[in-house]
Amino acid sequence: MHFDLTDDQKAIGEALAKLLGDHLPQDRLVGRFDEGGLDAVLWPRLNEMGLGAVMVPAEAGGLELGLLTLAVIADALGAHGAAVPVVNNALAAWLVAAFGTPTQRDGWLEPLQSGTMIAAFALAEPEGGWRPEEWRSAGPRVTARKSHVEWGMEADLFLIGLAGGGLGLVDGRDPAVSRNPVSSLDRMRPLADIDFADAVADPLGSDAEPAALLHDALLVLLAADAYGAAGRALDMAVSYAKERTQFDRLIGTFQGLKHQMANAAAELHPCRPLIWYAAHAWDEIPQRRCYMAALTKAHVTEIAVRTARLSVEMHGGIGYTWEYPLHVFLKRTMVDRQMMGLPAALRARAAALAGW
Repeated sequence: MHFDLTDDQKAIGEALAKLLGDHLPQDRLVGRFDEGGLDAVLWPRLNEMGLGAVMVPAEAGGLELGLLTLAVIADALGAHGAAVPVVNNALAAWLVAAFGTPTQRDGWLEPLQSGTMIAAFALAEPEGGWRPEEWRSAGPRVTARKSHVEWGMEADLFLIGLAGGGLGLVDGRDPAVSRNPVSSLDRMRPLADIDFADAVADPLGSDAEPAALLHDALLVLLAADAYGAAGRALDMAVSYAKERTQFDRLIGTFQGLKHQMANAAAELHPCRPLIWYAAHAWDEIPQRRCYMAALTKAHVTEIAVRTARLSVEMHGGIGYTWEYPLHVFLKRTMVDRQMMGLPAALRARAAALAGW
């Protein structure tokens, strides 16, 4: 069986990689990391590409290209260390278009697609977990704290996880919402704890389907982001090995280092088709969706962290310095591994779903 991206997906990935590469060359990464937060120059340029509409149905004005296309986008964002909420807005726009009421679509769909508003997913609770069945916040008026909300400080709209596996829309302008910044390893994607004090959560959909789909989509996209970051770290290590000399020889000619790089590549590169299949399953094979999402996120993020760490080690001393941008990608993989559940918990979930 031949499985590959469509020409449209390849074109989107190539155009995005070109734009990101021009905007975020390697010598700019550390400065951007030090600044942290939303890249206010890059964000509107990405919105001009229409990325917020990538999953929105055609009848709602979107591109209807599915999660596989968004996974290609997440891969490119991870590979360039981009500080933008593209994934959040694309998923939120799709959820509103697919499950929202006419009033919800009229109020939120266009601003999310165009990027004039930013969405954040408020899912995990201090005493709970990331999965819909673990949420304890009761609606439609919510009093709760949600932890580790990516882009929570910037969000105009919160999609909040509710007891029973539901989702609700909370206007970020509601005075019942307060935001508390949280120190994050990855400064490119800031986190916040969000307090809701009797905030109005407008139900999205009539059952638990939107939350279940969102949960699994986020797992796949975190895996794609981590793969992109780890691939960039390994590419930097290979390039460095072709330039750095020791004992009058390029270090890339040393057998021990060549074997490490080859083993890392052999372990990492098969992860990309795994991500593609998990995204394809989300799009087209519903009975495989939950299992593949959990398994892929556990496997890929673990390998991504290992690859990025090895890439630092292969650089020697310079790889550990703040001024050299390799740490940007290592930290990105580490945060991707932690968000939405650690590998052990996700493997246990995959085993349970498989009936083991």
